[in-house]
Amino acid sequence: MNCKRIGIIKVAILLCGLMLSVDVSAQEKQILIFGDSITAGYGLEEAQAFPAYIQQKIDSLGMDYNVVNAGLSGETSAGGLRRIDWVLQQPLDIFILELGGNDGLRGIDPENTKQNLQGIIDKVSEKYPDAHIILTGMEAPPNMGEQYTNRFRSLFYELAEENDMIFMPFILESVAGDPELNQGDGIHPTEKGHKVIAENLWGYLEDVL
Repeated sequence: MNCKRIGIIKVAILLCGLMLSVDVSAQEKQILIFGDSITAGYGLEEAQAFPAYIQQKIDSLGMDYNVVNAGLSGETSAGGLRRIDWVLQQPLDIFILELGGNDGLRGIDPENTKQNLQGIIDKVSEKYPDAHIILTGMEAPPNMGEQYTNRFRSLFYELAEENDMIFMPFILESVAGDPELNQGDGIHPTEKGHKVIAENLWGYLEDVL
C-alpha cells in the first residue's frame, strides 16, 4: 500500500471520527437555568448550587442532558432582560427562569417585574419555539407590606397561566426561614438548602424530561 493511499485512509478515519463526535454532541440536550444569586449559589462553590445537583440527578439516570448554570448574583428582572440575548447564543431545549427575588428586595413595582419577565419569556420562545420553559416564583419580604407582597406573589401565577408554563410557585419552598438551610444572612441557602431546592425542582422538571 503506497503512502498516498495510507494518507487518504487516515483522512477518511479522521472525518468519520469528527462526524461521530458532532452526532454525539448534537444528541445532548441543554437545560439552561437563568437566575440570580440563588441559581449562582452565592457564598458557595458552583458545584454546591442546585443546578449542579440537578446535573447529578440527570447523570445518575443516564439521561443525555447538560445543565448550564446561568445565574448572576444581584441580577434583577431588568438586568436579566438585558442579558438574555447574550445567553441565548447557545442552544437550549429547556429553560428554567428563576428571577424576581432582587426586585422584591428592592421594592420594584411588580408590574415592571412582570413586564421584564414576560420580555425574557418572549425572547426565549421566539428564538427557540420548541423549548420548554419552567417558571419559578418568589416571595417578597414581609416588611414590604401585605399589598405589595400579595401583588408580587400573584405576578408569577399570572405569567405561568398566561404563557401556559410549568410553574414552581416558590423556588425556596421548604428552605426559606429554616436556619439550618440558610447562610448567616438568612437569604441565601447553604449547600444543604440547595439540595432541597434541587429535589423540589426535580418534581417539576421530570415532567418535561
